[in-house]
This record gives sequence, structure tokens and C-alpha cells, in this order.
Amino acid sequence: MTQPQTRPRILPAAASAPFETRERCAIRELLNDPAEPETSLAEARVPPGVTTELHALDVAERYIVTEGAGEIELAGAWSPLAAGDAALIPAGTPQRARNPGPGDLVFLCLCTPRFRPEGYTPLDPA
Repeated sequence: MTQPQTRPRILPAAASAPFETRERCAIRELLNDPAEPETSLAEARVPPGVTTELHALDVAERYIVTEGAGEIELAGAWSPLAAGDAALIPAGTPQRARNPGPGDLVFLCLCTPRFRPEGYTPLDPA
């Protein structure tokens, strides 16, 4: 079986300015282009003292911690996170992050396939 031909290409600069989300963190999109539906990449920044909104995504997600330390809740179980750690999160898994401080908790969010806002399901009680 022959593999499909893949051509190298450059996508225009995609990094957005950070924006606040209902999730209680700042997100900066680094790559999220319909022309590249297989994946997306964003940076999340959780300030000290914040616990993000419990939510689930319809895509698989990986967190790669680049700064700070905190905790992540996956399917009801909390685990520590520190710079260099990665969390592998299957699609549909209830999740949230907590930052006890003192500095920001910063991590990359790699989604496969790419993140779309309609795939976000809030799970915190109203």
C-alpha cells in the first residue's frame, strides 16, 4: 500500500494574544487551523489560587507543563503536576487544573484532532 504524498508547507503565524476563558485561565492559540485538522496546540496559563472549570473535550488532549507546579484532576482523581510533566487525557475525560501558587502554572495543550469550541462541555454545577 502506498502512502499518500505529503507536501511541506508553512502556515501563516497563528499565535493569538492570550484571552481569558470561562474556564478561569488564559489561553493563547499557537496552532488551530482548519487546514490542519489533525492537531491543535495552545498555551494555558492558570494564575495562583485558581482552579479551572471542570470540563470535558470531545478530542484527546495532552498537557505538557512548561512552568510552575499544580495539580490536575482527571476523572475524579487529583495528581501533582510540575514543569516537564505530561498528562495524557483521553477524549471525554472530566478534567480541571488547580494552581496553589505562588507563580503561574503554564502548560501546552496538544489536541488530536484539533480543538473546536463546540467540543468543550462544561461540567461544573451552575
